[in-house]
Amino acid sequence: MIWFTSDQHFDHKNIIKLCKRPFDNIEQMNNVLVNRWNETVRKDDTVYILGDFAWRNPKPFIERLKGNKIFIIGGHDKKLKGKALVEVKLNDIWFILCHYPLYSWNKEYYGSIHLHGHNHNNPIEYKKNRINVGVDVWNFYPVSIEKILESWQSGNASAC
Repeated sequence: MIWFTSDQHFDHKNIIKLCKRPFDNIEQMNNVLVNRWNETVRKDDTVYILGDFAWRNPKPFIERLKGNKIFIIGGHDKKLKGKALVEVKLNDIWFILCHYPLYSWNKEYYGSIHLHGHNHNNPIEYKKNRINVGVDVWNFYPVSIEKILESWQSGNASAC
């Protein structure tokens, strides 16, 4: 199974207030994010993480989370290695992965889907092929490729 996610902000205390996350403290937030990830992702699954994974030290969280993790770097990912933009073909569809929402992207008019994070729960201009995979939009869970394709094909893709 293939999953996408963004903007966990593990150990980032101020993100709770900034994004009005429903947590009392960072320990609760960290535990909910880890538990929701691990209840959906299996150890052999692939998870594309589209930036802003951890505020300081990502290693303890990487070790606790299931799946093969592929990092696309966001502004807060100083201690992670990865690319800022990745183009990957999955299920015969091109996915353009970047932490930031792009105005335009490669193969946009040929059926590619741009997945991003960064905006948390703040809406941006709607574009049919651009979907926010941030945890704030998906109830603090990673989102499966099946759910992305279902949303995209039905025209109900969230561009928050």
